[in-house]
This record gives sequence, structure tokens and C-alpha cells, in this order.
Amino acid sequence: MTQLPPLISRDILFGNPERTNPKLSPDGKYLAYIAPDEKNVLQVWVRTIGQEDDRQVTADKKRGIRIYLWSYNQDQLIYLQDAEGDENFHLYQVNIQSNIVRDLTPFQGVKADIVDIDPNFPDQILVGMNLENRQKFDVYRINLNNGAVEFDTHNPGNIVGWTADAQFQIRAAIARTEDGGSDVFYRETTEKSWETMRHWGPNEEGSPVLFSDDGKILYISGNHDANAKRLVALDLAARQENVVAEDPQYDMGGIIIHPTTRNIEAVGFYKEKLEWQILDDSIVADFEFLKAAHEGEFRIVDRTINDLNWLVSYFTDDGPVYYYAYDRTAKTTTFLFTNQPKLEGLQLASMEPVSYTAKDGLTIHGYLTKPVGVSTSGPAVLLVHGGPWARDTWGYRPQAQWLANRGYVVLQVNFRGSSGYGKDFLNAGNREWGAKMHDDLIDGVNWLVEQGIADKDKIAIMGGSYGGYATLVGLTFTPEVFAAGVDIVGPSNLITLMETLPPYWEPLKKVFFHRVGNLETEPEFLKSRSPLFLVDKIQKPLLIAQGANDPRVKESESEQIVKAMEDAGKPVKYALYTDEGHGFARPENRLHFYAIAEEFLAKYLGGRFEAVGNIKGHSGIVK
Repeated sequence: MTQLPPLISRDILFGNPERTNPKLSPDGKYLAYIAPDEKNVLQVWVRTIGQEDDRQVTADKKRGIRIYLWSYNQDQLIYLQDAEGDENFHLYQVNIQSNIVRDLTPFQGVKADIVDIDPNFPDQILVGMNLENRQKFDVYRINLNNGAVEFDTHNPGNIVGWTADAQFQIRAAIARTEDGGSDVFYRETTEKSWETMRHWGPNEEGSPVLFSDDGKILYISGNHDANAKRLVALDLAARQENVVAEDPQYDMGGIIIHPTTRNIEAVGFYKEKLEWQILDDSIVADFEFLKAAHEGEFRIVDRTINDLNWLVSYFTDDGPVYYYAYDRTAKTTTFLFTNQPKLEGLQLASMEPVSYTAKDGLTIHGYLTKPVGVSTSGPAVLLVHGGPWARDTWGYRPQAQWLANRGYVVLQVNFRGSSGYGKDFLNAGNREWGAKMHDDLIDGVNWLVEQGIADKDKIAIMGGSYGGYATLVGLTFTPEVFAAGVDIVGPSNLITLMETLPPYWEPLKKVFFHRVGNLETEPEFLKSRSPLFLVDKIQKPLLIAQGANDPRVKESESEQIVKAMEDAGKPVKYALYTDEGHGFARPENRLHFYAIAEEFLAKYLGGRFEAVGNIKGHSGIVK
């Protein structure tokens, strides 16, 4: 291992960013960003453009702020925060001149989601809240001047998303249906009844995206009559659809919308990397300039109301995110900052897009990260994404860099059931938890060995959420394959997982029934796909980490398999974080967990490790 670069401190890899997530005020006067305060808690900071008068404007006590935006009300920011990881987010408003913070949704046990803000209605915000019934989110209109909360739109019970028009009225919605599919609802005015404009079956997906400025077109995404999700313009008077942007294999991802006209200017498709289809010629020169200006994959982060100034980020796989201000008139960029300057100059690994053929002939895509300076076969970690209806993408990933720096090859697999690759690929994962979805991972392991990249007897499996479940499946369903497993907030029992989902996930249960298995009619099938009931098969050591307040994968999911393993005399190490939910928001807890995981992997795979040391302020209880 002498050819490996120096150890990179876990503080650099898993500590807080120095500055991140910048946003321009609509009038272009201020730049806001997230940065830690003197106690290392992430806060919102603001500076006047052209000056160095940076000042902290929030005072979160513990968890740190991650989600925020400028309102269109002068000098006001909005941010979301939950308590101890319970995901019951409150909506807060802060005045950047006075630093006065107001809780706009001060309701105990209620979750708030931002539905929309609009530059033409600067003193209002539309918010979804499960205030009257914890199972469903109605829409409320909140006055940003005095905090008054007014009931706006009733949810009949199955609506899971809302869309406002240019007059800031809720006139479209997406609703879950009994068959596991969904409906687009539309109403001509707020006084009229909802009508169903389109139904998607359980093997299809779609949703409203945006109303045109004149309200005559509703843009929707959908994979009806096609394999991949497309952008479609629905003429509301003629009831006709026209395809705006599509790709035969890859689903549409992000869209770029003009800040005031509601004109859709570009649509993103994430392939091996992000690619844009430009729909509006007015931004062609900007995209060409920005693509050539700096290395990396660029994204438009923010724009002023007059659209003369943009914020742009550049992503790389072996360094920090670089943020620039872009002057559209002068065609110049001005460097602002990187999110983690300490990454610059380090020997970081590159991430390579790869693909292989599964045993049933399906092409599986993923990403390979090899240790810098190592060309021979060595230990490896199969790093499995959560969701599972999500996907891994190219770019800098702290976990992958950490593992590669410690001497491990890292394979990230977009197994069947992952999103982004069209509905045929997504639907190939239906009812395949612990079956073909897992086979794809095993095929990835075999590919690593056959390519001479990894040692057969030194491969671990690791992941969070569904990736945690996949880890448990790996050690129970295929006990000889992996040398060790690291499960982060993964469910061990699909029956209890579904029984204890948050109440507001009720409309989504039919999706779980269709894609995973039906809790009401086939509990034995779900039991057969649950690692908890195969604990006796486990041969290799397991590390499990859990947040005590996780609303999605309850603490009991980890507790029950830990107990079963202990009763059976199986090797297990368990870390419970008392002030966390579905993952680790606090850097102290991240650093503690990854220190334990690093020592654990080194013991069973033989990689390098940095001493655990004395990590202060974490809430981990290890047994």
C-alpha cells in the first residue's frame, strides 16, 4: 500500500463545508450562503455584492441549516428546519437587516413543505401542511408581512403535490390512485371542481411541472407512450399534448425556467453525466461560454429577476464545487469560493462511468472509483445507493473518496429499479427486492473480480436506507460473497417497515405494494425478502448505524436484527445516534460513525485507517 497518497483527514471529507449553497437575492444586491458559525453549526450568511461585509443572519442551535431560499419580499430569507431528525420541518423567516426570526408554521408535530413562491406576489408563500390530518397535506397561504396563515386548498386525501399558476392560484395537482398509479388533476378556476386530465398506471410515472404564463398550457413530465419521461405541453383548451423534449433511454431531469416569464429554456437528461437540450436560443451563447469557461460539469444555481446576473457552479469528481458569478452582458465570470478549499491540491481519485451485463442480459450502469496510484487487484467496497428509486451520478462523493483513499476500489451500481434510465429499467425492479435487484449487485462483484480489479475474498458491501437493506440482504441471502457489511438506517423487515411508515406516506403505500409487495395480501412474500428472518445464515461481521428519530426506517428496524444476531451469537456492532433521523446531519455524528466504519473495514478488508481519536459532541451509543 506504499504507493497510496497520504491519508486524507476525515475532518476534511466529512466535516462541514466552509461555504456552500450560494443564492442571489432577486434584486441582485446580496449573496447568501451556508457556512458554519463559531460553534461549527451551519447557518445562513449574507454579504452585500461587491463588499466584504459577510454576516451571520440565523442562529440555529444544533442541527444546522441546509434548506433555504430568498423570498421576493425585500430583505427576507426563508429556511426549513426539523427537530432532531424527525422531518417535521417548520418554515422560518429571517429579516437580514434585523436578524429577527419568525416561525411561520409553529405547529407541533406538523410537517411543512414549500409549494411555491412568485415574484408577482412577493408578500405571500404557498405551503403544504398536514395540520388538520397527519396523513395529508392541505395548502395554506402565509402572509410574509404579518405571518397570518390562511387555509387555501383542501386535499381530498390522495394528492401528493400541488402546482400554482401565474396568478398564484393552485390549479393542478398530482394524486396517487388505488392501483399504485397517479392522476393529474386540473381545475379551470379555484371555484370549479377538479377534473382528471391524465392517468398513469402503476408502471408509469408523471407529474405536473409548470403552467405557462397565460395559463393555457400545463407542462407535464410523463413516460406514457414512451419508455423515458418526457416534457410534454398539454393544451388545456384542446386537450392535446405535444412533446417538448425527450430522450429514448434517459428520463428528463432538471429544467431551466426563466425567472419571470415562465418560459422553459432547457431540459436536462442525466446520462453518464448531465446533458442539456436547449429549447430557447437566447441562452445558447451563455451555455457555450460557460461550458468553455471552466473545467467540470456546470449548473445554473440562481438568477436575478432581471436575468442579467447568474450564479454558476462547476462540479468535478476529484475536487470541490467551484462557484462563480456570471455577468451575462459582459460575458465574464468572477470566482466566488469553493465549498471545501482543503480538497484543492489533494490526490483525489477520479470516478469512471462503467457498465456490465447482468446474468439475464440487462445492461447495468454504474461508477468505479479506484485508489490513486494502485493498478493491482485489491480490496473493494460495493457502495449501494438508497431509494431505491433513485440513482448514483458522477461527481465528487465524500464516501467514495474516503474509501479510495483508504485503499479500496469503490463500485456504485445503478441496479434495476434505479430511476433515470426509463420505465422498462425501473419496472424491471418491481417485486425484486432481495432478488434480481440484488443479483445485479452480485453481478457487479463478479465483474470486479473478472476484470482483475478486486480480490474475491476482500469485498465489503455498504449503503444507507435501501443500500442498508441491500447490505443486510448481502450478508443473509449471499453469505459467502462479502467479507463484511456496513448498514446505515436500512430496514431489516419489510413487513414492519411498511407498518411503521410516517402517516403522510399513506398515499404512497400503494406504490410500495406494487413495487415491493402487498402488505395486506402477501405478508409471507415480504417475509421471504426480509433479512431479519435469515439471521442464522449470516457468516460475516456487520456494522449497523441508526438514527433514533428516523421517521422512515424506525429504530426498531435495526434493533430487531441486532437482537436476533446477538441471540444467535453472530458478530454485530451497533451505533445508535440519539439526535439523528434518516442519516447524519451533525458533523460530530458523521465523524464518529465514519471513524468506527473505517476501523471496522480495515479489520476485515485490510485497508488503511486513521485512529478514531477523541471525537467530541457526538450522540453515538455503541455496543
